[in-house]
Amino acid sequence: MMEDLNLPFWIYLCIITVLVGGLLKKILASHVSATPTLVAWLGATVLVERLWSFWLPAVLLLALLGLACCLYSAATTPPSALPAQGKAVLITGCDSGFGKAAAKRLDALGFEVFATVLDPTGEGARELQRSCSASLTLLQVDITQPQQVQQALLDTKARLGHKGLWGLVNNAGVCVNFGDVELSLMSTFRGCMEVNFFGTLTVTKCFLPLLRQAKGRLITISSPAGDQPFPCLAAYGASKAALNLFINTLRHELEPWGIQVSTILPSSYKTGHSSNHGYWEQQHKQLLQSLPPALLEDYGEDYVVETKELFHSYARQANPDLSPVVDTIVQALLSPQPQARYFAGPGVGLMYFINTYCPFSISNRFLQKLFVKKKLMPRALRKQSGFDLSLHNNNNNNNNITKEDQQKLPHM
Repeated sequence: MMEDLNLPFWIYLCIITVLVGGLLKKILASHVSATPTLVAWLGATVLVERLWSFWLPAVLLLALLGLACCLYSAATTPPSALPAQGKAVLITGCDSGFGKAAAKRLDALGFEVFATVLDPTGEGARELQRSCSASLTLLQVDITQPQQVQQALLDTKARLGHKGLWGLVNNAGVCVNFGDVELSLMSTFRGCMEVNFFGTLTVTKCFLPLLRQAKGRLITISSPAGDQPFPCLAAYGASKAALNLFINTLRHELEPWGIQVSTILPSSYKTGHSSNHGYWEQQHKQLLQSLPPALLEDYGEDYVVETKELFHSYARQANPDLSPVVDTIVQALLSPQPQARYFAGPGVGLMYFINTYCPFSISNRFLQKLFVKKKLMPRALRKQSGFDLSLHNNNNNNNNITKEDQQKLPHM
């Protein structure tokens, strides 16, 4: 019967110990004149029972912990990746940065890659043509131009035939400029929204039929700035916040179609304009020329220059190794169960943990220390602070003089 139950050995031991202890107690109760040997056996049995009652919870706890570890290991062990051969992927923004690196990696893995570039004669496009296989197709696309996006769709369909598109990687994005909201031009806000949100929206809507046909993957490179209020990145962050909400909504809507939707949130990397010193100098000059004189007077040119220098310093410290983001793109494309959100790079998970679970005062100070560590106050506030300090010193001096004069008065 016990063989049919197929219980572990330690459970049998527990049952036998309890039965033996109960039997010995009954023998003692039926023999009032028990011998010393019987008393000794009874004491030993009681001792075993007490020890077992003490150790049983610990044994059960260890068993539960072992079971939990086995289940966690089974759940976290990544299943074998899907094959890349025969799958087609379109990547936007492949002139440089994540897009170019991902196009090269995916081509090497055996994907049929469609890489969009702004300049088909530029260095990035030429490098892709030199280093990639003949199956890679370059498409000249400005994602803010719907006609060019539509032409890219027609070219992709012609190349694929009746086959669908396995992956769409929305990588193209831009940070037009940075700075305080009041000092940011409206063209900065519109430029970020046109590329990061409306451009990505246009591409996604155009290529969704091909994705539905293949029940493929929609992968979007976004930014932590879309979820957290980084100082001086309001224009860029607002466009990424709109993008994040759009993608999260699509995740629910495309689930019935079998399309897996993932968002990748990278840490700081050297990509695109971020390390282009000449571009930021040009943007700085244009900003100084466009600001109203009264507004520039209130903030001070030195305040604007400090912001630019701090951004340059932050960009110089960015990670030039793009492989963590590229690895994440590959994982999102080939994993049988891709995640809805990926943190790509060191510190991103910690940043989200602090922003989610820590008090606002701590998360706010963390962002200020992490990104642009400004030291200068706007010029108007410095003047006001200096006036207040001067007024405070004058009041102190007047109070001191009054006390000295009072000491000179004769006592009555």
